[in-house]
Amino acid sequence: MTQHNLSNQDLPFSAALFTVFLCTLFGANAVAIKYSFSGIGTFTAAGLRFSIAAAAIYFWARFTGRPFALRKGQTVQILIISLVFTLQLGLLYLGLGKTSASRGTLMVNLQPFFLLVLAHWFIPGDRMTKKKLLGLIMGAVGMVLVFSGKKGVTADVQIGDLMILVTAFLWAVNTVYTKRIIHLFSPFQIVFYPMLFCIPFFLLAGFLWDARMIVNLDGKVLSALLYQSLVTASFGFVAWSTMLLKYGAVALHSFIFIMPIAGVLLGGLILGEPITWELLLALALIVTGIVIVNFGSRRYSQIFPTRGI
Repeated sequence: MTQHNLSNQDLPFSAALFTVFLCTLFGANAVAIKYSFSGIGTFTAAGLRFSIAAAAIYFWARFTGRPFALRKGQTVQILIISLVFTLQLGLLYLGLGKTSASRGTLMVNLQPFFLLVLAHWFIPGDRMTKKKLLGLIMGAVGMVLVFSGKKGVTADVQIGDLMILVTAFLWAVNTVYTKRIIHLFSPFQIVFYPMLFCIPFFLLAGFLWDARMIVNLDGKVLSALLYQSLVTASFGFVAWSTMLLKYGAVALHSFIFIMPIAGVLLGGLILGEPITWELLLALALIVTGIVIVNFGSRRYSQIFPTRGI
């Protein structure tokens, strides 16, 4: 049985800067996904992203000697994670096809608050505290503000917001389940096999339901696709897992508030999305809530926060 003991060292300044850089990369992922839709169908984009990412992780794992074989009983556990992962990512891509990257980033970053509630019930020793409850309330108010914004918000946009909200919940469910079984696996297996599982489903869905699988694969669209595949899903995984094993989740999760900030600001700068006062206030509340939650208790976050997106 594979066991992985995670460190909890404080980050030196250079490692802290690198963690800020990683979190900024992860925060920009929704912007890259949204931009890729200008030239690739929604489901096709997801299928291509994970095809490229799975290939990159496969060669990295081969090169570094990671174990691919699953033991008896692990196949069913991986299948459960893979099914939730596929549904979760399908809803994320559909949702981002309807709403803005800025709003989608805020919605998906409500995951820590869903995780907070689920951890209370399903992770032994991770109980609700006053600090956590305060963070949860701030996140909920932020969510209400996102939904209350009226500028450019159609019924379709609200449906997209709701899809991504469900994505955040499914991500939290998957995180709790993964937390309970991750000690039985090599960490890369938890990422690689769900990716491999979802590829045929997304490509088939793209063939059946995307109006056109490939519309315009120019340099910018290809760059957005490669960003999702190689920068976040591949390099991001390798870099974050390396940092996680060296420094531990307690140190790294102090920085995850950077992700929604990066997503909202880059959505405005790159995609020209409107950044309204409701969005900014929601961002402030959600970021503050994330900080409160993570400084209150981070023991449930012993896996990669970016795996679901």
